[in-house]
Parts: sequence; structure tokens; C-alpha cells
Amino acid sequence: MTGTGAPPSLIHTRTRRAADGSVDRLLTVKPGMCGPVSQFAGRLGDWTWDTVSDACGIDAYTARTPGGQPCYLSFYYFRIRSGGLLHPAALGFGDRLHVTSRVFGDGGESVLTLHRVTRTTDAAASDDAFDEGLDPGEFFTEQRPDRMYVQNFNRWISRGASGGNAGLVSAAPAGFRHGHLPRLPAALSPRIPCGRARSTGTFHDPDAEPGWEPTVRGHEFTCPVDPTRDINGAGLLYFAAYFAIVESALLRLWHHQGRPGPLFRDRTVLDTQLCYLGNADPDTVLRVALSSWHRTGEPREGTEGTEEKWNVVLTHAGTGRLLAVCTQHVRLEHRRTEENSRAAQRR
Repeated sequence: MTGTGAPPSLIHTRTRRAADGSVDRLLTVKPGMCGPVSQFAGRLGDWTWDTVSDACGIDAYTARTPGGQPCYLSFYYFRIRSGGLLHPAALGFGDRLHVTSRVFGDGGESVLTLHRVTRTTDAAASDDAFDEGLDPGEFFTEQRPDRMYVQNFNRWISRGASGGNAGLVSAAPAGFRHGHLPRLPAALSPRIPCGRARSTGTFHDPDAEPGWEPTVRGHEFTCPVDPTRDINGAGLLYFAAYFAIVESALLRLWHHQGRPGPLFRDRTVLDTQLCYLGNADPDTVLRVALSSWHRTGEPREGTEGTEEKWNVVLTHAGTGRLLAVCTQHVRLEHRRTEENSRAAQRR
């Protein structure tokens, strides 16, 4: 291939390991990882599988149980937190990112992976520029507004005797090494918020975070799983498709409140928590339950700067089996012009 000059250095992803075992990735945002949140989440999921494979001495893409059955590093909890300056909707073509990923142990069938996402430049991406590793304290107590923080809690699963997606069972693969992994304090485990979300139907805890008033309650509809969009190569409901289903449902919530569609994307998602509690077959019909809250004293019509929480519960419409709970904390940005939006993408 010929050209007039050398291409930017980060068009092709560069990967290296930090002293604490973290994996650094220097990369360019491409069309397949920006726009809908589901596309960014899908790319993050790939980084999780890659990092776990590297840290645990196993190929997550071809893993099998000791008995020879295929097993999968399924997603149980997915959280994306933003300080407000960097969030999924702010990513655009050509942005340079520095992603640091680190795996933590959680027994013989689960792992927790933390990702820190920062904007960078070609000029800053020297071989020795990023050697700080990843301190988990930054995730929970010292977050910076110009960074994005992602938690993935994964469980190894395999298909049970029924062979369907509703009967998945825990099953660690042969050769999975985990005893050497660092562990987080039990108080930081995603099992705690996920357990509460399972029992209450939301990650919003009014006792721990007062000052929120209900806006929408009990708005429901049904939708089918779309085999052309939602099912992955293993025949499972794809973990990133849950994000697409959730975002579509939240757009319906937005319209239900009489808000203009074009402004839906013009928001800052400060926090997204999604707990995966079940999978579904391609012919499943989902029941979607929506609710929302706004900060006490703020207008309900959603003016610029308003903070809201939106909630989605997915169940199997036929059996009532709980499949997922997702809660988003958003700030509305109604006055952002197209040019301001582009500028935000370049920051």
C-alpha cells in the first residue's frame, strides 16, 4: 500500500502489560464501537474476554468444561460510570483512547474486571507513557471527571441438560487459573447491589440516596427477542443486545413523557448499572417495565441540567422469569448544539 505519509500511530491497537498485571490498550475509536451504547459495551466485553484469557491462562473463546462441553464467560454485572466529561455518547470516530484493564478473583467460577478509559493523543502514546497500572481505589473513591470507569463481573456458564438458554448452569472451564488473582474487599463486590436489584427491581436505593421523587411508574409493554439482532454466535441472547433492548425501551419512556425524539441522545449518562439474571431463547417475548425518578425540586419536564434516574426491568412475558434489571442516572443537556456536540467528541 502506498500513500503520502505514515498513518497515525494508534490506528492499530497497541497492547502492553503494566507492573501490577494490568493490560494497557492504546487505540482509535472506530465505527463499530461508538454511537449506540450497545456497540461500546460490546467492545468492552471483548476487552474483558481478552484480559481474562491473558490473566488466567485460558482461551475464553474456545473454553470447554472438563467434560468437553462448551462454556462461556457470561456477563452478570455491567457498570459504566462517568464523571461527566467522558461517557459513551461523547465518543466519536478517530478519538484516541487509553484503556487500562485489570482482573480480580472471585472464586473458581467468577472474575471481576475493571476498565479505566481515558482520552489520549498519538503524541502522548509513547511506549513508557502509561505505566501507572490500575488502583481499584480510583474506581470506588477517587474518580476523575475526565475518565470513564467500567466494571464487568463474569461467571462461567454452560448449557444444562435441557439444552435451552433458560437452563444455563455454572461450569468453569478446564485450565482456568484464578488463585493468583488479587481480590477486592467483600464490601465492594457487585453481588451486593445485584442482590438488591433482584429483590427490589432497581439499583436505585431511596434509603441510601434520598432526594428523588417518582416521575413514571408502572409503564409496561412487550417486545420479542429479535434473532437477527439479539442472538450471538453461540445461540445465546447477546450481552450487548440487552443494552440495545434497554435503550430502545428508554426511548419509549422518553416519548411516553411527551419529549421530542431528537433530544434523547443529547444527554450525559453518568451511570449505567445492568444486572443479567437470565438468558432467553430466540422465540421469547419480553415484558418491559419502566419507571423513573427526578431530583427533588427539579422540574419534571426535563429541562437542561435536570438529573433523572431511569429504570428498566426485563422479564419473560410467558413465565414471569426475571431476566435483567438496568438503572441509568442521566443529566439532560437540551441546549447542546450540533457543533458543541462535535467539540465534546473531540475533547
